Amino acid sequence: MIKGLIFDLDGVITDTAEYHYLAWKSLAKKLDIKIDREFNEQLKGISRMDSLDLILKHGNKENEYTEEDKLKLAAQKNEEYQTYIEKITSDDLLPGIELLLKEAKEKEMGMALASASKNGPKIIKQLGIDDLFKGTVVDPASLKAGKPAPEIFLKGAELLGIEPNECIGLEDAEAGVESINAAGIFSVGVGSKSAMAKADYIVESTKELTLNDILNQAQK
Repeated sequence: MIKGLIFDLDGVITDTAEYHYLAWKSLAKKLDIKIDREFNEQLKGISRMDSLDLILKHGNKENEYTEEDKLKLAAQKNEEYQTYIEKITSDDLLPGIELLLKEAKEKEMGMALASASKNGPKIIKQLGIDDLFKGTVVDPASLKAGKPAPEIFLKGAELLGIEPNECIGLEDAEAGVESINAAGIFSVGVGSKSAMAKADYIVESTKELTLNDILNQAQK
């Protein structure tokens, strides 16, 4: 029996991907590295430091910075990103998500957040949904390995006090879907069939998500 939902944040609950892209692009430009939207697809769903490593490797500069330097660069990116997300409100919930959260609450289902973003708590507060995730936001800084490793979704199930096979995980990134699957959780992928090919159930957009549909799919 399904007792809980574990959500990714970006691309599932809201979409701050554009803000991440603009902040990374700005930092990359300062480092004399050019990135575009196609390259940015590789950064979705992974941690800030892993994203920075990919950018430095892309610019053949992976050996030019110490770990301390990289922490400072990541902090610069986050400062710029923070200026963008200050504007987020409940109007920025993706289509269909408000109803999905409401239906899950009415059924007394547990809900957890499994986002690689350290800004997750701030963003869900600005979206006005933090009351649904009290004590169930996974701290990405506490993890030994980020997505596609299963740890973040296993931790989400642990915070909900239920078994992984009693959960449904929702993601929009390939690394995230792999993480859900590796955790032994039913995976819902939001996006194209090609990008989400490894998901157990695929919808092209969040507006297609309904609680009944995903529960029926998971319990087949």
